[in-house]
Amino acid sequence: MQWEIVIGLEVHTQLSTNTKIFSGASTAFGAEPNTQADAVSIALPGVLPVLNKGAVERAIKFGLATGARIAQRSVFARKNYFYPDLPKGYQISQFDLPVVGQGALTIQVEPLSGNAKPYEKTVRITRAHLEEDAGKSVHGNSQGVTGIDLNRAGTPLLEIVSEPDMCSAAEAVAYAKALHTLVRWIGICDGNMQEGSFRCDVNVSVRRPGEPLGTRREIKNLNSFKFMQQAIDYEVQWQIDTIENGGKIHQATILFNPDTGETRAMRSKEDAHDYRYFPDPDLLPLEISTEWIEQVRGTLPELPQAKQARYVSELGLSAYDASILTASREIADYFEAALSVSPAQAKLLANWIQGEISARLNREDKNIADAPIAPMQLAVLIGRIVDGTISNSAAKQIFDHLWTPKDAELVIGDSLEDVTKGINTLIETKGLKQVSDSGAIEALVDEIIAANADKVAEYRSGKDKLFGFFVGLAMKASKGKANPAQLNDILKKKLAG
Repeated sequence: MQWEIVIGLEVHTQLSTNTKIFSGASTAFGAEPNTQADAVSIALPGVLPVLNKGAVERAIKFGLATGARIAQRSVFARKNYFYPDLPKGYQISQFDLPVVGQGALTIQVEPLSGNAKPYEKTVRITRAHLEEDAGKSVHGNSQGVTGIDLNRAGTPLLEIVSEPDMCSAAEAVAYAKALHTLVRWIGICDGNMQEGSFRCDVNVSVRRPGEPLGTRREIKNLNSFKFMQQAIDYEVQWQIDTIENGGKIHQATILFNPDTGETRAMRSKEDAHDYRYFPDPDLLPLEISTEWIEQVRGTLPELPQAKQARYVSELGLSAYDASILTASREIADYFEAALSVSPAQAKLLANWIQGEISARLNREDKNIADAPIAPMQLAVLIGRIVDGTISNSAAKQIFDHLWTPKDAELVIGDSLEDVTKGINTLIETKGLKQVSDSGAIEALVDEIIAANADKVAEYRSGKDKLFGFFVGLAMKASKGKANPAQLNDILKKKLAG
């Protein structure tokens, strides 16, 4: 390759505390502008910050989940800069002593184009530090006027900084998605990108193979994986074209315009010394005991990669199935709730979750937590397929009714007994019960063979493809209720003469 791409990410995750990092003001989204901008958040004279214990615990959780070192002593610093939505003129952050040290995240990369196969890669995490968010500039409400909403000021953030280990937009997107899944999985962030709870800054540079790292430009505040991919692709090509045309890349902070698909410079990029970091005189160093770390460790759920490995080794699922079922904690919880009712049907449950349920959710723009069919209902329905009560096509008809009841003919309760009784009643009232009486199927097959002697003769002379013709006649005669496996066996024996 003529050029190598070097990418690192800084991801701001808004922590899921009810109150701000240094005060008791609410962090709820959507309040009227400036109604949650308390005295501490805007540093009115005489106020003092008090650290939110819940924010620290969430930072520890993240560090443990990524195998990182948790600093037992870390320090808060003042990061000094002027911006309209930062009224106190500095941000409380962490600089040389962050709470979370080096860790790593293993990702599955799906190449965005070409015939390349998916592959696994480990991205190193440099650090994750606690800080407060700034306010928000509001444009467009009044012509020629920019408003300032300080509700977000003081909201706790964990800034997660990666090493420059990614070398394509596909890898950057895969890393961001894996991080998004993880912070939601362990419950430290709701991951709502539209509300700004998960924002990505992407550092991009290019170089020729073997040369030192190129000058990076930072694409700020990307809140969409699609836009991230587009922004990186455009920026990479812009940098290559600039250098090949004799230009020079200058370090800068840039923005991506999704309407034009282009990046544009916003301001020259500052270095650490420009912010004049110094320890915040109002905050003592943060001391984290070994006991506290172990207490937090005990609250961690089984992590996605561990769950994937267990699904493969214990349930016999494919790596692909396991990855889909652990794409979010909600999907994994749904699967395991259904599995607890029907523990022998892991593969069938996985197929239905990835198939019928996923298709409906996508069509209706819903999450699995909002699925009208409860895990227990799905497990019982699949059980009726397995025991031969209904066919797969009949099960889809029952599924349709459970998803969107056509009438008030049946209300299914919440207990296993009620769900089983309700689904069995639906099967009976809709006439979907499968015919598994071998005598009845034999009689039906005898009639078909007697009525189609010429086709039988052709089949016996070697035209094996006619077997489907007989299956179709038999299923039509049984109104689709004949047990397919039994029907096939009986047909083969009868046609063999």
